[in-house]
Formats: sequence, C-alpha cells, structure tokens
Amino acid sequence: MINDRPAAATTSSDPPRSRGWQIMKITLSVMMACLLIGGGALAWQVYAVPLELATDTKEAKPAVIVEASDGTLIGLRGELRGTPALREDLPDHLVNAVIAIEDRRFFDHRGIDIRGVGRAAWRNFRANGVVEGGSSITQQLAKIEFLSSERTMKRKVDEALVALRLEARLSKDDILTRYLNNVYFGGGAVGIGAAALAYFDKPVSELTLAESAMLAGIIRAPSRANALHNLEEAQARANVVLGAMVDTGLLTQQEALAAQNAPATPNTNAPSRAGGSWFADWILSDASTLGGPGLGSVRAKTTLRPEWQALAERIIAEKFAETPGGAAMEVALVAMTHDGAVVAMVGGRDYATSQYNRAVQARRQPGSTFKLFVYLAALRQGWQLGDVLNDTPIEIGDWRPENYDGAYSGDVRLDDAFARSLNAATVRLAQDVGIEAVIKAAKDLGIDADLDPNISLSLGTSGVGLLDLTGAFASVAAGRTPIQPWAISSLAPTTGSGGLLAALPQQASQPLDHQADLIALLEGVVRNGTGRHAALDGFAAGKTGTSQENRDALFVGFTEQLVVGVWVGNDDDTPMPGVTGGDLPARIWQAFMAEATGLAPMNLGALRPMEAVDAPSVVSPTPVVRAAPSRRVNDAVGKGRAKKAKGRGKAKGKKR
Repeated sequence: MINDRPAAATTSSDPPRSRGWQIMKITLSVMMACLLIGGGALAWQVYAVPLELATDTKEAKPAVIVEASDGTLIGLRGELRGTPALREDLPDHLVNAVIAIEDRRFFDHRGIDIRGVGRAAWRNFRANGVVEGGSSITQQLAKIEFLSSERTMKRKVDEALVALRLEARLSKDDILTRYLNNVYFGGGAVGIGAAALAYFDKPVSELTLAESAMLAGIIRAPSRANALHNLEEAQARANVVLGAMVDTGLLTQQEALAAQNAPATPNTNAPSRAGGSWFADWILSDASTLGGPGLGSVRAKTTLRPEWQALAERIIAEKFAETPGGAAMEVALVAMTHDGAVVAMVGGRDYATSQYNRAVQARRQPGSTFKLFVYLAALRQGWQLGDVLNDTPIEIGDWRPENYDGAYSGDVRLDDAFARSLNAATVRLAQDVGIEAVIKAAKDLGIDADLDPNISLSLGTSGVGLLDLTGAFASVAAGRTPIQPWAISSLAPTTGSGGLLAALPQQASQPLDHQADLIALLEGVVRNGTGRHAALDGFAAGKTGTSQENRDALFVGFTEQLVVGVWVGNDDDTPMPGVTGGDLPARIWQAFMAEATGLAPMNLGALRPMEAVDAPSVVSPTPVVRAAPSRRVNDAVGKGRAKKAKGRGKAKGKKR
C-alpha cells in the first residue's frame, strides 16, 4: 500500500525543543568564548602591572624637625618618614588593631573582599550616603603606591587589578608591612615609623596597645583624628578600634577596658604642625639645604630659649596695652647672645594673623641706630670721644637736616652728640670721614643690605633688617667682627645613629677695633641721652633710632648677657605721631632685659654654630669692655680739637 503523505511533511523541520537547544548551545559557546577572552585579558592586565614600582616607598621631600635648645620641638616641614619598619618590628597588637578597623577579612580574601564590598554598599544605601568604604588593605596599598586619589570608575578598576597582582606576587605579611610603611597618619607623618616618632617620640616596636589603637584609628581620618590637633577625637577613634578588636576576637574585653582607662596621649616633644612661630619659619625657609639628598628626615637643634621667647611675647603684649593711641601697629624683636646665637624672635603682634617676619624679612630705615657706624668710622680716622663737633644748622644742596627737637647745641663733645643723637653734628662728622668709610664700617660689623652712598645715609635712610642690625651691635658687645646671627647648633638624623650631617659656613672673625670707645658711646645713650627709658640697675648700652616722620622707631642694645633689637612701626609705612625709639621700643627692651637677666644664663660653651667635625672652633666672644663714664658736655666744650666738616652729598629727611 502506497503512503500518499508528502515526504516533505515528515522531514522539513525538527521539533521545536530540539531547535531551541541548538540556539542555547550556540549562545553558551559565545558566552564561554567571551569569558575566556575577557578572563585572558584580565589575567594579562593583572600580570602586566609593574610590581617593581612598589618595591620602595614613594620619594618624598625629607622632613626637617626644628627643636628649641631644650629639645622642645617647635616646627616641622616636609613629609616625616622614618626608616621603613620590618614585619618583626610591628607589635602584634598594632597589626591586630589595623586589621580589625581597616580589613577584618585581610587574611581570607585574595585582594578584593567581595563580602566587605557588599556590606559597605548595603550600609551606604541604608544611610543614603558614604559611611563605610569597601576597599581592602591590598586595594589601599595599590592606590597609595600606584594610583591617584581621583574618584573615577577607571581608577577603581585599576585599583582592583593592581590589588590582584599584589596578592599574586607578595605574601600577606609583605602587603601589610608595605601598607603601614606608606599610609599617611596625619601631622606630616608618612608610614608607621614616622607616626610613632611624630606622636609618641618612640620606635614602632615600643608602641603600647593604646598607642597602636590610636594610630590605627587615625588612618581613616588623618586630619580630623590627628591626636596633635584633636586629642579628644583621636581617643574616641581609638576606643572604636579597641571595640572592633574585641568584636573580631583579637582582644579580650578586659584588655580593651584597661587600654580605654589609660588612653594614649602624644608626647609633649612630638613634632606638631599646630601653632607655628616666626623663628621656626626662619629656620625652615631654607629647610631643603638642611636635609640634602640621601639624608632623609633630620632634627635641627636650635638656640631658641622657650622661656625667653615666651617672655618677649608677653612683654610686647603688655607694653602695647600700656601705650595709648595705637599709632604703632606692628613690632619685631630679636634677642641673641654676644656670639650671635638667636634665643628669641618675634616677627609681629600676632603670628596667627600674620606670618610675615618683620624681624627678618622687613627692610626698614634704622634712623639714628645707624650712627653707630658713622662714629666707628670717625674713631678709625683718629677722632676721640672728647673731640668737639659743631651742632649748628647745616645745608647741603636743598637738604637741611635738623635735630629732632629743632634746637641746636653749638659746640658739643663727640660722645655727647652721639648720646643726644644730634643730627646736624653727625652729618658734619660723616662729611669729614666720608660716606664710603661709613659704609665700610657697617659692612665690617655685618650689615649685608645695599647701602646708598649718599650723605643722608649717616642718619639711617637705607633700609636694613633688624636681624642684621642686632648682629652688628653684637659685634660691638663681643669685640669681634662680624658676628653673624645663627640658630642651628646641631643637625642629626631622626632615626638610627649618627651625629652631625652637614656644616654651615663660618665667616672668619677678627678683633673689633675701638670696642671700648663704642661701648662708652652706647652706654652714654642709656645713661645721659635719648635711651633713658632703657636704663637697668646694672650695665646697659644701646642706641635709639627714629626715621623720618616717625615711620620707624627702634632701640638696639646689649647687656653683659644679651643683645636685643626692637622695632615698632606700621606695615603700610604710615607715621606714628609721638612714637620714638627712646619711647615704646626702649621700654620694651628694658622690660625684656630686666626679666631675662634673672633667668638661667645661656651655656655659651655648649652652644656653637654648626660646623664640620674637623672644622676650627668658633672664636669665643670677647667679654664686654666697660669704659669709664663719659663726662657731660658742659665739662668739656672746647677741650677737644675741633674738626672742619667737608660738605658732600645731597639727601632729604629728618632723623633721630
């Protein structure tokens, strides 16, 4: 029997189920190929990460830590990095603290903690904001050593790839150690070694449980939880870390309670970026030359005496409060020993308001303090204290220098003209000795400023710095010239052994001629002249200075122990009606000196400018040579030889 059904009806198509299975097999094959290609590409990307870049910590500018003479740390610049810690240096409680708060599953995952990422995402979703990060310690290390801190999807992918590569090539201990040696702990400290030094002034191996918990807590919020700036927040974070250690079984409840009852506190000598000072800024302004390549972080011990610094700031505040009118808005003070060691420096009324250092950076007219160099030039040319000068009106071109009070004294002794700061007599003296001789005298005593070779220079019309001017007076006190102000007594590495790292150049020192006569002149200013407000119970010598229209007022002088310069004025160079060098500056100087004399003296034998080990010693200061009191002018007029002035130069101004 013939089947009349068309053959095509039985062979034209497969059952629907068979056709769907073939499509599924093709799709799965394509997906598998994509996964293999993607996995291969991922593996290649992971393998291609240049791991060798992470073998050392990132290069950073070495830190310079500035210490006062008693070891108090007063300044820090640069990233503080200690010697990288080894795994055996890390206390177990430090490792446990970091793992408990930063990455609890660190020893279980392979670079990316999927559970941690999911937990952080869920908590962030519930909080409608970012309250928890999901990055593992390995991912954080990848970001620190290889990547930028930008918040982009590409950076997160790169972070994951680098983390996988790190886990493939390094042990967990290596990853953890590298992480702790590179993470930022705030306060300028990079790495656990620097953090232990910066906060507790000790090596990593000596950290206590409470200290380890505090450092671990700082990692996530290095600014907010910085123990140097916000101790309460840092201690609160440390308690969170201790609680996390208990939760993860890394610490008992009793151990955590004991650490909470005895919280860590930073060492008072730990370096801090809080506050600041003009003195530290002065030292750190050239910080790059102190560390040098390959030296790492260093400690610079200085000559600053904290008790004298505090005294200077207090006296200035008190004297300004006593001064009515407020015509003088700013102030500067420099105090140094006779050999130029700076022991106190004030650069203004309020450091928090203005970090501009008027003691170092400002170049102001010194007024009659500059007369010291005129009279030294005269002594060098044979003038004597009893010689007579003519103090009468003088006219040089269109310039008519006048005395401060407008009166003239006729014939006066040289020492009395200096004590009373007579301008007309001084200008005639400068004409006689020549302005170039005056400039040479100033340079010999250490003035580095550019001095205009004009006759008006004799009254202090060229700007000079208070630091240099005070150093010049120190040359007179020491009997050596030039005395260059200095502040660094030693420079040593922050870690390991070693002493002096570098040398500062020393300028040759020569005996100062006419020291006794110069001291007699300066002592006469305080005893009989314009500087009476600076008088002390004992020896005091100095010179007042007031520039044209009372724009600057100064007193610079010394006792048998210290040399101090004081300037007051306005930054905008506006006049200060009624303010002279013999008034507010002299009263500040006197009050500071009166109290400073009662404080413990400097051990000059232990303080020397930093020098190479085999360099010659700095010349010891010559003791102040006391001269016999000068006679008053009414006892000596006409007894000295008169000198005829030679007119030269042209200038403007009225000085005292």
